[in-house]
Amino acid sequence: MANIETTERIDALFERISSLIDQARSYVVNAVKIAEVKTRYEVGRYILEDEQQGERAKYGEQVLRQLSARLMERYGEDWTFDTLKRCRQFYQAYANASISATPLLQLENHIETADSKAVVNSSNAVAPIQLPRFILSWSHYLILMRIENIEARSFYELECAQQQWSVKQLSRQVGSSLYERLALSRNKDEVMRLAREGLTIEKPEDVIKNPITLEFLGLKREAAYSESKLENAIINKMQQFLLEMGKGFLFETRQKHFVFDERNFFVDLIFYNRLLKCYVLIDLKIGDLTHQDLGQMQMYVNYYDRYIKQDFENPTIGILLCEEKSDALVELTLPKDSNVYAAQYSLYLPDKALLQRKLKEWIDEFNEKDD
Repeated sequence: MANIETTERIDALFERISSLIDQARSYVVNAVKIAEVKTRYEVGRYILEDEQQGERAKYGEQVLRQLSARLMERYGEDWTFDTLKRCRQFYQAYANASISATPLLQLENHIETADSKAVVNSSNAVAPIQLPRFILSWSHYLILMRIENIEARSFYELECAQQQWSVKQLSRQVGSSLYERLALSRNKDEVMRLAREGLTIEKPEDVIKNPITLEFLGLKREAAYSESKLENAIINKMQQFLLEMGKGFLFETRQKHFVFDERNFFVDLIFYNRLLKCYVLIDLKIGDLTHQDLGQMQMYVNYYDRYIKQDFENPTIGILLCEEKSDALVELTLPKDSNVYAAQYSLYLPDKALLQRKLKEWIDEFNEKDD
């Protein structure tokens, strides 16, 4: 008995110490990443301030090449001419941004911020400066700093931190125009909220984006494909599909079978959203959406609400993913309080410039109404 108690005590002590070591290592890794980003931001500031003393076109590049050679000689291959140019671009992107890097208070609990740090300048005098709050790796910021729209950049930075996107995932979300697609599905106040808080999931409409981009499925626009082929492609790429759908989605099953009034019905895909605390039913439609499709999904939602949903859960959401839809038809077919939504899907990345123009026109319209 004594040996068992001793073993249990050692096991418990081992787990506590292991957890402490793992936390310390994680903190060190994060601290190193943030220190690298802050350093490159300051390098960019020094370079830009120095360039402002001369003519950049004739003077700046020559200085950067000479500076790069000396830095690489002392500190290694990281400090190339291209790296110094990126440092300058990074500083320019974030120095005057009206929405600085992430305002999330909960992230500040475990990430050291630099609201007021003292930095030694070239004359060895100590000058207090104000730094943005950086919370991601340099590789992430290499993508973010190329986003000219400050609100979009802030949104991607927030979402990247909250969802722990990899560099590849961030690149895909920026390339698929996630911010623009979400913004065009919302009103003006919620667009501003996207930039301040990222994507918040509070109501069914928050999970809808138009279009839903499925380029990762690898299906060609020109090729003929069936609804079952589209469904199989989604199942095979479920991780990417969940990333595209957004926060809180859990996959339950496909081709959910139920019997009602002695008839068999099948729902293509069943998800659960843990943030909304409700089932999300998805049906896939090739071609134009019809009023029969909408009515069928309404019936599926009604069935789940009456026979599957538990009392503590919120009403079921139905989403029809279709190639083409008529907003007028959807509005006329569905009751105003319906929890059924139609969203177009695209098998290729959207035209970012086109979406940006649409978003600008849309916001300008709201501004004119406010005036």
